[in-house]
Amino acid sequence: MTPEIVVLGNLLVDDIVFEDGRTRMAEAGGAVLHAAAAGALWARVGVASVRGPDYPQDALDALRARGVDLSAVEERPRGVRTWLLYEGERRRLIHRLDVPTHTEASPAAVPDAWRDAPAFHLAPMPFAVQRTLVAALAGARGIVSVDPHDPLTPESLDAWRPVIAGADVLWLGREEVDLGREDDPLPTLRGLAGGRLRYVLWKRGPRGGWLYDVAADALGAWTARADTVVDPTGAGDAFAAGFVAGLLRGEDAPRALGRALVSASFAMEGWGARALLAATPADAERRLDAWSSR
Repeated sequence: MTPEIVVLGNLLVDDIVFEDGRTRMAEAGGAVLHAAAAGALWARVGVASVRGPDYPQDALDALRARGVDLSAVEERPRGVRTWLLYEGERRRLIHRLDVPTHTEASPAAVPDAWRDAPAFHLAPMPFAVQRTLVAALAGARGIVSVDPHDPLTPESLDAWRPVIAGADVLWLGREEVDLGREDDPLPTLRGLAGGRLRYVLWKRGPRGGWLYDVAADALGAWTARADTVVDPTGAGDAFAAGFVAGLLRGEDAPRALGRALVSASFAMEGWGARALLAATPADAERRLDAWSSR
């Protein structure tokens, strides 16, 4: 059965260093893990990725148990291991020495059997990889969501424009955009409009974020929400999958943001993706209903 959301990106082993000195070593990570786990709360999910033999098997088994199709995950002799370094609200990802490159750890193509899927989410990958995948999805009927890894800057914007124009949803954050003022985003967001772009979401971590509706030329804001924060790793990826799932249901942006916030809240409740993988669709619907009624 064709997935409703195809998540393309990386499965990485993370060594995490928090600002207060805490560490978590050899964590199952990669944006794909969190996006797939969150997407599975709302929809059928398939993953296109690459993994090494050291990737924690229990995380993959947990995804399968939740109905995630991993048939397009290719196993390679060596995987990628990274440092995730948190500095305040920012984080840095540093690849360990003597591992495959980020490009080599990324899927090279959209699986042929899934090209008619209703939605595709391109998790952060090198620009050249995302450019190739977006080009391959030109004319696709499904929603195309792109979360950049390489930053959008005045120097790179011209190269990015065909990619942005080929997406329905574009995700931005402090690590991915250096174009304008975060507290006055409308000029920057208007400058990205074109092609099939419908929404631009500028994530600001605990301060919520901005949502720009391109067709309406309207800027809105959302407020971050979480009852418990243990580990913020993967929250943005879960947020993106929840929003795409809402759009798939034909929901307007505010309702889709509700699913995004619920997804991110589960991601932050435990280390790595543990809380996300422990949550059920019924848990997610109950939280969405409870939060929507307040």
